[in-house]
Amino acid sequence: MHTSTSTIAPIPAERSVAARVDTYDWQALAAELDGFGCAILPKLLAPQECDAISGLYPQEHHFRSHVVMARHGFGKGEYRDFSYPLPALLAGLRSTLYPRLAGIANGWNERMGIAQRYPEDHACFLKQCHEAGQTRPTPLLLQYVPGDFNCLHQDLYGALAFPIQVAILLSEPGRDFTGGEFVLTEQRPRMQSRAEVVPLRQGDAVAFAVHNRPVRGAKGNYRVNLRHGVSRVRSGMRHTVGIIFHDAR
Repeated sequence: MHTSTSTIAPIPAERSVAARVDTYDWQALAAELDGFGCAILPKLLAPQECDAISGLYPQEHHFRSHVVMARHGFGKGEYRDFSYPLPALLAGLRSTLYPRLAGIANGWNERMGIAQRYPEDHACFLKQCHEAGQTRPTPLLLQYVPGDFNCLHQDLYGALAFPIQVAILLSEPGRDFTGGEFVLTEQRPRMQSRAEVVPLRQGDAVAFAVHNRPVRGAKGNYRVNLRHGVSRVRSGMRHTVGIIFHDAR
């Protein structure tokens, strides 16, 4: 398993990753995830950090692949998958956010009757992924220009999939781009689908359900199916970094 990290410069060391993650009301965030399938973490990254991560996009040595979405029917736009070692800030966010979300994920699986339980430590979970043949890192950096969009989808990548992921908006709406809203849809059994449009500013993160989540009904818990995407960018350029906690096959 890869453990070393590279650096993004310049990034101000105003607060450690652990300190900033600790400032959030995780009980309230868990309630938002339970109620709506997503929750916003405001100002997770500073503007300078957002700009520094966005600036990595043309630096090919940070990435293992470059995907043009239109070639695969994913939408329009492009993204790059990071290679190991991850930039230090992203590696820190991935390992620090994971334990906060693992408890929620385990509670969801219990309510849905799914046997899988996730260890408290992210390194232990990655070890399980690698033993299952999922060894490729999944954090990614996305870039959109006018007319680009991301079709509704699920980021699974293998038999082991952590049920919550995090996306961080690196650009400022209204200044850097217009349009490009984050969209989450929820398919409910024998009911019409529900859509959630998530308002984000630069540096805000959204934690959201990757695939399924439980919903309490009159006869107990039932399972709903979720997909996420990005609406059409109308002007400017939009960058987002995605933090997926499982590795890919």
